[in-house]
Amino acid sequence: GYSLDANRGEHIGIQASTIAGPLALALYAEALRRGAYPKMMVSFDDQEEVYFSIASDEQLEHISPFTEFEIKNLDKIISVFGSHNLKALTNVDPGKLAKRNAAQAPLMSIFVERFISDSGHYVVLPYPTSAMAQEAGMGLIEYEDFVYTSCNVDKDDPVKYWIRKSEEQQRLVGILNDIDVFRVVGEDTDLTLSTKGRTWENCDGHLNLPDGEVCTTPVEKSVEGHIRFTYPGIFQGREIEDISLTFKDGDVVEASASKGEDLLLSMVKVDEGSKRVGEFAIGTNEDITRFTKNMLFDEKLGHTMHMALGAGLPSSGGENKSGIHWDILKDMSTGGKIYGDGKLIYKEGRFLI
Repeated sequence: GYSLDANRGEHIGIQASTIAGPLALALYAEALRRGAYPKMMVSFDDQEEVYFSIASDEQLEHISPFTEFEIKNLDKIISVFGSHNLKALTNVDPGKLAKRNAAQAPLMSIFVERFISDSGHYVVLPYPTSAMAQEAGMGLIEYEDFVYTSCNVDKDDPVKYWIRKSEEQQRLVGILNDIDVFRVVGEDTDLTLSTKGRTWENCDGHLNLPDGEVCTTPVEKSVEGHIRFTYPGIFQGREIEDISLTFKDGDVVEASASKGEDLLLSMVKVDEGSKRVGEFAIGTNEDITRFTKNMLFDEKLGHTMHMALGAGLPSSGGENKSGIHWDILKDMSTGGKIYGDGKLIYKEGRFLI
């Protein structure tokens, strides 16, 4: 396989909710055929809503030793994303979400080290549902076609396509790695950051499907200035609109939003690392043609850049630790510019290098 190989004797976890059962079972069967030892990790569609409506502070802060064992011992994980209700956590107390995310920080660090930093050991992919289609403003059949095209599996030879895409992005990565300071300019935006000593990564269909971005982790204390994100931030089904952030010495010192500001403010206070930037990235997938309120797709949009608050990417040299890694997206197609060491390298959704 291209994204992830299931080899004989490997212990492979398959994460999915019940609504994504058909795809999860197909993956389970294929792993068995290849001689692997698949472990189904299935959750019920309303499980999280039940959990947050009942769980005490002690339970919110509890780390399951069984989950920890799986993260430490599985060889690979396939995560299938599908939901029948994307708004299930809309009315959950932001404080509860923050408490739970803070408690999960140690597991998050182990997960990132074992699976995200080592390509070929983890992949997340979508299972189209009516709820996801509705959120994207499409019918289910139209949305299924959108997913298929976005993942580029509609190509005559999808693997050949992704190999070619990988080579194209690797050329960009080679140039970006020679740049120390980036400046992002746009509407209500003037932000600088350093990536000196950090490595840009080529996101080419091995960790995500769909995919298509180049990303890195900025030097933690280097982010300065302000940025306004044109798309709403989505966190566990809740929307935060018109997000503006101001940074000084790498930390968020001001944060505002026209909707969901209470959640935004709680997010930057989850832990010490949640007020810092863990990722700086530029989308490259031109086959994703619209914003769908699903970051698995949206962060790859070809005319956008995004940043993540929270955990950095160890594989790029990131040192920031946090219980969250939350991506927020900015449209760069109108007036957006990125400078590298003072030279214009990206303008209105297109690289100039």
